[in-house]
Amino acid sequence: MGGLLFGYDWVVIGGAKPFYEEYFGIANSSVLQGWAMSSALIGCLFGAALSGFFSDKYGRKYLLIAAAAMFFITSVGTGFANTFTLFITARIFGGIAIGLASNLSPMYIAEVSPASTRGKFVSINQLTIVIGILAAQLINWLIAKPIPLDASGADILHSWNGQTGWRWMFWACAVPAALFFLFMWFVPESPRWLAKRQERHSKARAILAHIGGEEYANAEIAEIEKTLTHTPNKIEFKVLFQSGLRKIMMIGIVLAVFQQWCGINVIFNYAQEVFAAAGYGVSDTLFNIVITGSVNLIFTFVGMFTVDKLGRKALMLIGAGGLAGIYAVMGSLYFLQLKGLPLLILVVGAIACYGMSLAPVTWVILSEIFPNRVRGTALSVATFALWSACFILTYTFPILNKVLSASGTFWLYGFICVLGFWYIFKKLPETKGKSLEQIEHEMI
Repeated sequence: MGGLLFGYDWVVIGGAKPFYEEYFGIANSSVLQGWAMSSALIGCLFGAALSGFFSDKYGRKYLLIAAAAMFFITSVGTGFANTFTLFITARIFGGIAIGLASNLSPMYIAEVSPASTRGKFVSINQLTIVIGILAAQLINWLIAKPIPLDASGADILHSWNGQTGWRWMFWACAVPAALFFLFMWFVPESPRWLAKRQERHSKARAILAHIGGEEYANAEIAEIEKTLTHTPNKIEFKVLFQSGLRKIMMIGIVLAVFQQWCGINVIFNYAQEVFAAAGYGVSDTLFNIVITGSVNLIFTFVGMFTVDKLGRKALMLIGAGGLAGIYAVMGSLYFLQLKGLPLLILVVGAIACYGMSLAPVTWVILSEIFPNRVRGTALSVATFALWSACFILTYTFPILNKVLSASGTFWLYGFICVLGFWYIFKKLPETKGKSLEQIEHEMI
């Protein structure tokens, strides 16, 4: 549910974009358009930063409950906004919920999953993100009423879409948010977090025994205790960048940034501009978004069922190399002003490539490479870097698109993918099939 709400709240704004821009009068301002699209990411930064300290102190469970409550409140608030300031404020607080969920959901799943299936289980979080993305795209398409190709901004403003439809797109998020809030009360606390507190060892052992039996619980507790022997009560930020941990932190931060700067998320957040440049109108764009979301879902399953077989590194290399090639061709078609189906096929191909590789596998790697004693804080730093990169990507796309045009922008993203391929090939170790404690022992 955390992943689903992350995906829905993150992408719903893309379908509402043509309508709220006319309602708030920002359709002709690329700066305000970028701010509207990226404002939630400011909240994501705060959510990611807060999640590390508070999850290490209070546990994973209650922060996820808080995130669920925030998802519900902000989805209702965004839909009721009647000024641009209120809209932005609600989006920022919604972003805090995204930041919490994006950090804590995969971390929690990694901490309860056996090593042999951890990649698949953490990928379930990415699957639910994709389901949330597709749900937002499908609901946006179903809510929006057909718009003539020659409709002006004034026509859109005074239509049902421009006055009420975009509000229902945000309100729909309140339903899964309420379910998330309810369901989280029935989820146990992370056993690895409990094990760090000596007085709660019995609870940790009971949860692990429920997962894999008494023998499994005893073995896991013994491994966890080895990694926690010299764990301080309070993790200072500077510890993360000292010898031993510095290399792991740099890998985590670079992969987090690369997952965003590979550029695929502009297709979700700026679908209107991407498809308009390919010759499609607003109604066609909303339908095309549903197609891309469906492909994203299908290929996330491919990633889920290959991450524990092919391995993390192989899939990351496939994603980086595949996107570099696709962007090179996309940029060329935009440059030659070739429109229609060929570009749609390339966009779908890029999303398929991303969906089976960089999207799920990055979260798998981030959830497993950091040591037990600092996992909450370290993952929050990497997630903070990820949302910082996402903010920069989202805010700069309208500007890059205006200065470099669509062709130059996608060529730039392709060059970044080449750099990402080189870094993954040189620096990323393989972690499939290893316990969290074994990974920690090998990497430090």
